[in-house]
Amino acid sequence: MTRRTDTHPDLGLPDVRAPFFSTWRVGTPERQRQAVEAIARTWERRPWPTGDLRSYHLYTGHDGSTLLHHSQWASEAAYEAFVKTHRQERVDEIDTAVPGIERLHLGRYRYYRGDTRRNGTAPVPGCIVIVDIEFEGPDPERQRAWVDAVFEALASEPEPHPGGISAHFHLSTDGTRVLNYAEWESARDHVDALAAPGDGVGSATAQWERVQNWPGLKSSSVNRYDHALGLVPD
Repeated sequence: MTRRTDTHPDLGLPDVRAPFFSTWRVGTPERQRQAVEAIARTWERRPWPTGDLRSYHLYTGHDGSTLLHHSQWASEAAYEAFVKTHRQERVDEIDTAVPGIERLHLGRYRYYRGDTRRNGTAPVPGCIVIVDIEFEGPDPERQRAWVDAVFEALASEPEPHPGGISAHFHLSTDGTRVLNYAEWESARDHVDALAAPGDGVGSATAQWERVQNWPGLKSSSVNRYDHALGLVPD
């Protein structure tokens, strides 16, 4: 069966070989709430579709308009089998409850590397920050090199913000994007970190300047979310 959980996902599980992220636009905070409730009803009334789906988590955007979905799959083949047998009936029920949902993007990724602060027990995240980086054309080596440069910049940071909990970097399977799923103690901590010296999170160091001016870097976006629903097999 399917059950809810308040526990946030473990981003680095070795048996999750196909983490997916997708974004829906629903328009208003009220419709965000309605969509979360509709998704919960739709999934909880059905058996968990397959053991190859490790978890499914839903987040409400601080923009009051979007939802972020994160599903952890054992393989892309398992997801494709779900699409053929289980997905459409769920989509139809959700769309009946909340008409007019815009499904903006489904991103297929592989987990690359992450880090969690070690000064004591990490708190439950109060805010999830998604940093989406797009490059000019596919280049898996560039994806990895850019993430490695971010970790070098983090290691050289003279004044790391205390509100950051973790950062988990995912590489898109098409070679064009990097997604950082970052956990923060609160949205205020993240806002304060963005206002710190430097262009974004991080001090005005040579390492951060290198990250921000990486050759082929096309665009970046930063969005904050609240964890709204976790679903796992019972």
